[in-house]
Amino acid sequence: MSESVAYVLIALSIVVMAWAGWLAVRNRPLDNALFYVAAALEIMLLAVAMGGFVALAVTDRPVDGVTFGGYLLTIVVIMPIGIAWGASDKSRWGTGVIVIAAFIVIVLTWRLVQIWQGIGV
Repeated sequence: MSESVAYVLIALSIVVMAWAGWLAVRNRPLDNALFYVAAALEIMLLAVAMGGFVALAVTDRPVDGVTFGGYLLTIVVIMPIGIAWGASDKSRWGTGVIVIAAFIVIVLTWRLVQIWQGIGV
């Protein structure tokens, strides 16, 4: 996984996390604009996952494929679960779940970079 792609994903995740945090502080539910930004993040995550699986299939790097694939699958399902939970809960805790989901995406993205580079495997 390219570090530049990771930085874009992390930046967009920070935007989602900050926006959801702002809504949580103001005791507001998930709004349409945040939903669309989170959907854009999810589309990017799907593209990264597809590219990651293709890169894993053709690489000759010493990458732990099971761990890398598990992180790719996990990073794709985290945001939809967080958004579904956040949309169903109309209190501030619904948007709090979205904050946590976006933070998890940040951590998983950076860990994918480390696994791809062979750091800490």
